[in-house]
Amino acid sequence: MSSGNPTPPPGSKAWFVTTHWSVVLSAQDPHCPRSREALESLCRTCWYPLYSYVRRSGHSPPDAEDLTQGFFARLLEKDYLKTAAREKGRFRTFLLVALKRYLANEWDRQHAQKRGGFASVVMIDQEMAESRFASEAVHNLSPDLIFDRQWAMTLLERTMTQLQQEYAASGRSRLFKNLRSCVAKDESALPYAEIAVSLKLTEAAVKMAVHRLRSRYREILQREIAQTVSAPEEIEEEIRHLFSAFGS
Repeated sequence: MSSGNPTPPPGSKAWFVTTHWSVVLSAQDPHCPRSREALESLCRTCWYPLYSYVRRSGHSPPDAEDLTQGFFARLLEKDYLKTAAREKGRFRTFLLVALKRYLANEWDRQHAQKRGGFASVVMIDQEMAESRFASEAVHNLSPDLIFDRQWAMTLLERTMTQLQQEYAASGRSRLFKNLRSCVAKDESALPYAEIAVSLKLTEAAVKMAVHRLRSRYREILQREIAQTVSAPEEIEEEIRHLFSAFGS
């Protein structure tokens, strides 16, 4: 029997206290090593929604890259965290408000500088970003709504990647490949009976495997969301908000 403490369940306060955004908020100090590391980690995962927002606001690809890099540099260098009150502590909301303020106040000054003169804070794959940007059917949606959609998609992609890595690490890559489309009840997913034949399992075993896959997916998603909110009770509310962006 293990003598260590059991792992707290997702969403519990004990499980929540070490998440990235709560670390940043608790420190509220850009010079605190742990706070800065947490903030840098969050920034590395969310650059595309911000880049997309800048592009939807009318800026060219080169300017959008410069502005995104410049924003992250200023975010890490300046005392922006003082505006991130705990009661309004969603990282998504804080970032968008800070970005809007930055674009309004800094564009003229930045534009006068030499292009590409900003320190690279996050790795921006502009070719990938522009390909993704061009493929998005957004019609006349507002940049704010598109930002929420891109934020949600980034979290979902990270969740699926982590899930895939877990299955690969445990030698279940083939199982994941066959069940992946079942996570979100995709209409294109194969019937359980066909999956069972392919995997040489019973249909009941496939149903159980799908149930476990979905449960683990939700646990990882909750963990990803927890890194961007300031209290555990905000996790489900944030999930509902982000998914509502797809219904507009």
